[in-house]
Order: sequence, then structure tokens, then C-alpha cells
Amino acid sequence: MSYRDGWAALNLEMPEKVPRTEYSAETHWDLVQKVTGIPVNSRSPREEQERAASAFRRAWDYGFVWNILIHGQALEACRTRMGHANYAADGVDYSDEVACPFEDPEEALEFQPMEVYGRQEHGKLVEDFNRDYRLRCEQLPDAVNTTGIYITLVSGLLEISGWDILLMALGMDPEGFGETANRYADWVRQYFEALADCEAPVVKIHDDIVWTSGAFVNPAWYRTYIFPNYKKLFSPLREAGKKIIFTSDGNYTQFVDDIADCGVSGFVLEPATDMAYIAEKYGKTHSFMGNADTRVLLMGSREDIYREVKRCMDIGKKCPGFFMAVGNHIPSNTPVENALYYNEVFEKLRKR
Repeated sequence: MSYRDGWAALNLEMPEKVPRTEYSAETHWDLVQKVTGIPVNSRSPREEQERAASAFRRAWDYGFVWNILIHGQALEACRTRMGHANYAADGVDYSDEVACPFEDPEEALEFQPMEVYGRQEHGKLVEDFNRDYRLRCEQLPDAVNTTGIYITLVSGLLEISGWDILLMALGMDPEGFGETANRYADWVRQYFEALADCEAPVVKIHDDIVWTSGAFVNPAWYRTYIFPNYKKLFSPLREAGKKIIFTSDGNYTQFVDDIADCGVSGFVLEPATDMAYIAEKYGKTHSFMGNADTRVLLMGSREDIYREVKRCMDIGKKCPGFFMAVGNHIPSNTPVENALYYNEVFEKLRKR
């Protein structure tokens, strides 16, 4: 049922019920334990956590599972460590490691990704994507699964340089840093070519191109150096017939049209991005996932939660490719009773 509805939505076939996905909810261990009855927590063996997470996804009827293989591990030869605040249960993801490989922005302007990271063997990359995709299908066969790339372009440059160096380089020489972006795109293209040859019919492309307030550099810079490279990177995926599901945090409303023009099939968005605009302009041609605000689940009343789910349903329900989701995760500090009520409201309103 979940797979059928998810696949129908991705193909714009208007399933009878609105499908859903969520992010991080399956690692909210108190919630997972309440829903599945499996005694699991942040210290449980990984195998037990995976079993409980899969059971939770089935119980909450995920029609789509957000998954990406290529993260910062591909950039280990040269990357910034920006630390990490507590997010996961019991703060298991906390890090106070802060280090940058560049002493000044000039080094970022001169950076040569191909020389530093080199070429990877195409067949191995394809098999890595296939292995990841098959594993996800084994773990949750009744949902649409994916594999994909996190460090597409802006996120890759940020992973390498860190915010301080990246913003200084953009301020000093936006054209020069644009050339750095071009060189990075030339290097990362090998991962897109491998993704095009893998087995997954649906692929995830992630790139955090904005802040919550919107663009962090002149929009003309994006249109000169980011979106033309997107078209080149996405080209082998389109030629292979992949459905490309694009994700960015923050508010990328001003770039929705640019991203659509690059050939994506669907949008994943946080509450800051205007889902009503996407529904109005692309609701018959693209899928989209979102965009309930997690802050409502964290601090709101039951009435607030109902209104937030209804807001999303009122926007998305008339669109065949709409998936319900809390657009900026359900973290482990979300009250369990609020998360359960959110799911109750979703189940009540999801039938078309």
C-alpha cells in the first residue's frame, strides 16, 4: 500500500490517500518505542535500531524514504570541521571539532578539486549506489527507496571551505569563487554519471543553497554559477530517465523556477519555502514533499497541530504528487504525545 501510493504520487497519478514521508522521526527513540513496542534507545545495538526504525516507518506508512549515500566522506582529503550541536537523542551527534584546511580565502579561490580528490572508478561508484539502494529496499520493501548525493555543489563547497572562508571568498572575488564552483562541478560530475547508471529509478539530490532568510549571495551569482552547473550535472540523470527529487533547507522560493528549469521531478522543502507557490505553478507537473513546521509539534497545542496539518493538506491535497511531511524533521525533543497527535490528524485528513 505505501509503495503503491508513493509510486503513484511520484508519477502524478493521484493516489486515493496522500502518501507521507518523515525525516528523523525514526530515530526519535521514545516515539519509536511507543509506536512499535520495541524497547530501543540511543545506546541500543545498531541492528536493533535499524529493525525498530523499519518497523516505525511501516507503522507510520512511509510511501517514500529519504536517503543519500554520498556525503562528506568523499571530501575527507580536504574538508572543514564546523562542529555539531546536540540534535540526536542523548546528544550522540555532538562534536566540538572545529578546523579549516584553508588559512585565507585566497586558498579557496585557487582550490583544485580534481587534483585533491581525484577520479574514482566508475564501476565501483555504480556498485556503491546499487548496494546502498538494494539495502534500503531490503530494509523497507513497501516504500519507494532512493540513493543519491548530498554534496551536490553549494553543500560541497561549504563542506570544503566552511562558512567563514566561503563568504569571504564570495565577498572578495565572486567571479573567482564562481570558477572554484565550476571546477568543483567538473569533479563531482563523476558521481552524477554513476548515479545515472545505477538501478534506482528515483534519486535524491541535496544542496543547501540558501539560508532561512533566503539567498546568502546575489541571486545573479546563483544564476551564473550554480544553476548552469545543475543542468550539466542533472543531464545524465534525465537522459537515464531518473526521477530527480531535489532538497534544500531554508527558503529557496525565489529559486523554485530556476530549479524546475534544471529538470528536477520533485521538491523537498522546509516550511520557509512557499509550498503554495509550488503547488500553484508545479502541482500538476512535479511532486513535492512538506511542509509542516516542526516548531508547531515542539511547542504548539493540539489545535495548533491540527491547523498546521490542515494548512498543508489544503495546499497539497489537490495535487497528485503531494507527500505530507514535517518539513524540518521531528527531532528527539519533540513531545511524544504531540508527534502521535500529528500522525492522528494526518491519518484523519489524508484520504482524498
